Amino acid sequence: MTRRLLLGLLLPIGLGLGSCGLQPMYAGGGHGPVARTLSDIDIGPIAGQQGWLMRNALIDRLGATGGGSGRYKLDVVLDDQIIGFGIRSNNTVTRERRTLRARFKLVDSSNQAVLLDATAGADAGIDVVKSEYAVIAAEQTALEHLAGEVADQIVTRIALYAQRHPPRE
Repeated sequence: MTRRLLLGLLLPIGLGLGSCGLQPMYAGGGHGPVARTLSDIDIGPIAGQQGWLMRNALIDRLGATGGGSGRYKLDVVLDDQIIGFGIRSNNTVTRERRTLRARFKLVDSSNQAVLLDATAGADAGIDVVKSEYAVIAAEQTALEHLAGEVADQIVTRIALYAQRHPPRE
């Protein structure tokens, strides 16, 4: 009896979820609209070491080459800041926050129309210790992680755009 009651309660919920409008983003696999858009993006040069890390992270996630033959171009401008806080009584910093922000534009290469103009960002806390080498290593590691996080955000935003605006054949 309890099995029938449970089935009677769960069946309408399951049917309701089927009609809620959720769809897989990468429907169609490598030939779907999102995958086609992501693989057809050229990534422009990005200044500095932060830019090198960001560009490589984007290339890894998009499967793009940046060779200049894509249907779309991704332009990224980075803002990287390290701010000290957590100050001791002798005015030494005990903690830093590294913030990486990216302003990115997805541009249609055929007519230079800006399809998506958005920002992404992340931050990380860094403990300041007596060893200067350890602090520099922690700052570098934080930058590497932040570049990956921001790249993930950018790819997600572009994928959402591609899902809503599938490319014309």
